[in-house]
Amino acid sequence: MYLTKNPVQQLPTFRLKLPFARESKGSYYTPQPLPGCPRMPPSLQLRQYQRQAIASWFTNNGRGTLKMATGSGKTITALAIACELYQQINLQVLVVVCPYRHLVTQWARECEKFNLQPILAFENLRTWQSQLSTQIYNLRSGSQRFVTVITTNSTLIGDGFQSQLKYFPTKTLIIGDEAHNLGAPKLEESLPRSVGLRLALSATPERYFDDFGTQSLFDYFGPVLQPEFTLRDAIAQGALVHYLYYPVLVELTEAESIAYLKLTKRIGRSLLYRERENGQAGSFEDNEDLKPLLMQRARLIGAAENKLNALRNLMATRRETSHTLFYCSDGSQDSGQRSSLRQLKAVAKILGVDLGYKVSTYTAQTTLQEREILRHQFESGELQGLVAIRCLDEGVDIPAIQTAVILSSSGNPRQFIQRRGRVLRPHPAKERATIFDMIVLPPDLDRETIEVERNLLKKELRRFVEFADLADNAGEARMKLLDLQKRYGLLDI
Repeated sequence: MYLTKNPVQQLPTFRLKLPFARESKGSYYTPQPLPGCPRMPPSLQLRQYQRQAIASWFTNNGRGTLKMATGSGKTITALAIACELYQQINLQVLVVVCPYRHLVTQWARECEKFNLQPILAFENLRTWQSQLSTQIYNLRSGSQRFVTVITTNSTLIGDGFQSQLKYFPTKTLIIGDEAHNLGAPKLEESLPRSVGLRLALSATPERYFDDFGTQSLFDYFGPVLQPEFTLRDAIAQGALVHYLYYPVLVELTEAESIAYLKLTKRIGRSLLYRERENGQAGSFEDNEDLKPLLMQRARLIGAAENKLNALRNLMATRRETSHTLFYCSDGSQDSGQRSSLRQLKAVAKILGVDLGYKVSTYTAQTTLQEREILRHQFESGELQGLVAIRCLDEGVDIPAIQTAVILSSSGNPRQFIQRRGRVLRPHPAKERATIFDMIVLPPDLDRETIEVERNLLKKELRRFVEFADLADNAGEARMKLLDLQKRYGLLDI
């Protein structure tokens, strides 16, 4: 349960009605408005859960967070809300805030289907600032009916964008895409308080190890609205495809096992110290001292050397595989960009040089233009695979992905939920997806450390079990995990 951080802000209120009042024969259609003004695509049929989510947002007076599974149509749901607001109250401005540049261009493609002509406000001020100020002026003078602007989190906090926000009219809707990112203090402080119509989108709005940031997010945008649309719901209703799940168990090397054991002991000592200080059992969530140790442990597991051998063995028998995504670790035991690319380069070499796959890397350094080229090459089959770090975790829409090989996942539930959703998006050529998930087996531990390890494993095993339970081969996948559960007495998960 979260506590309210800020008092309720006195903002202009609008008399919002339940949507879809003008529907006829089950479709939502409005006459062609002026260029750049919101209009539902005539061929678009919203799913029932999307319509329910929209109704919930209007019932909650234009505030709320849509917690919907990755790939279930959050963008379309949000743009349908903008269309309804335009019809009801003559909405004047739509602001979409995205965490990454590639999501700006992805949103722009969707906006164009809704008759919008968005300003893409990111990178160089000169490319967008004068365009935005001119359109806001035209709006206020009555020579323009609607303005759409799509920006990034980093542009939002800049002086250039902040200086424009004060001129936005009261009939403005702000949409926070992958909104969990906006709970970070600097970003949350930059969100416009004068804008009353607010919508947050995220499959995972709760911030990992950050209750305060989570509450800040809900204070600004509003609570999670019903219905929540889970991955199970999305698969059952055909919004996402079915999948096969294959855990690939990997042992640590001797050197890695020694380092792992040392880290586990340090984590245990830190928890014990907190328990003695506070007079109660310590937990991972409320112990700041633990975070660096948990990150070191996660990096060690993520970059485990034997994952490369497992990858070689797996892919040596799958030479004809296409449309495959390889998720790599974003770091090793060392810090810095060089180490974060080490596994990526090793994976690309094994696949491209040793096994002869046609693959390319996809990182934060890949330019937008290169990303578009890679996306087309991947979809056409010219490239068999993409080797990626975290930049493919959030929002990237490549429905042609049929297979994912996950070499690294953190304990953060957001990461694996996002990744699974990436792979399960429907595509005409895809009946079912396949996920190979590399799971590192902890070394044999002594009595001093086994209870600490049991608690650490508990959360991670939940991810593996959830992956397995929703898969078409659930029984087979669960049997693979059974030995690990037995070893640590976690059969109740």
